[in-house]
Amino acid sequence: MKIKSVNLETVCGITSKLPENLHPEFAFSGKSNVGKSSLINALMNRKSYARTSSQPGKTQTINFYNINDEMYYVDLPGYGYAKVSQEIKQKWGVMIERYLNRSKQLKCVFLLVDIRHEPNANDKQMYEWVLSQGFRPIVIATKLDKIKRSQVQKHVKMVREALRMTKEDILIPFSAETKQGRDEIWAILQSYLEVEKEQELV
Repeated sequence: MKIKSVNLETVCGITSKLPENLHPEFAFSGKSNVGKSSLINALMNRKSYARTSSQPGKTQTINFYNINDEMYYVDLPGYGYAKVSQEIKQKWGVMIERYLNRSKQLKCVFLLVDIRHEPNANDKQMYEWVLSQGFRPIVIATKLDKIKRSQVQKHVKMVREALRMTKEDILIPFSAETKQGRDEIWAILQSYLEVEKEQELV
């Protein structure tokens, strides 16, 4: 996929009205510090457009990135960050829920988990919740370069079993360092865009 233009078009806080976009939206969700901004930067083919931080809980808004004037990457706040108050966590939860419930253009949800560790209760809850909203989450197992190549299949199996994924459900191991997995994600985005264009022609 060729990335010609990138624009952070809308930033929604807790009380903001969600935009009524005309292009397809693809949401990225994951716990704090799982590498969401690094993945989005890789998919935008930019080094640091989405702000990355070693400090978890940095993304506290829903950020809409307009890509090529044909789709949006939607960066959702990271969940499960221990140092954030319960009140703020609940507000973030409501904000994410409102977006997933109300967006008319949301086509797919990518759920990021750390390939090194078994998905925790928050990951499992998010996976189940996205399923309950009528989406089949595509799981991106990040930090692939942090484990040995010989360990990859074992860790992929661990993640799939923990989330109770079916054989049909997609899991893509990804490394922000080597960009492994990026082409597969781009191919999925492209397939959704092609379906969208076909529907417009009907």
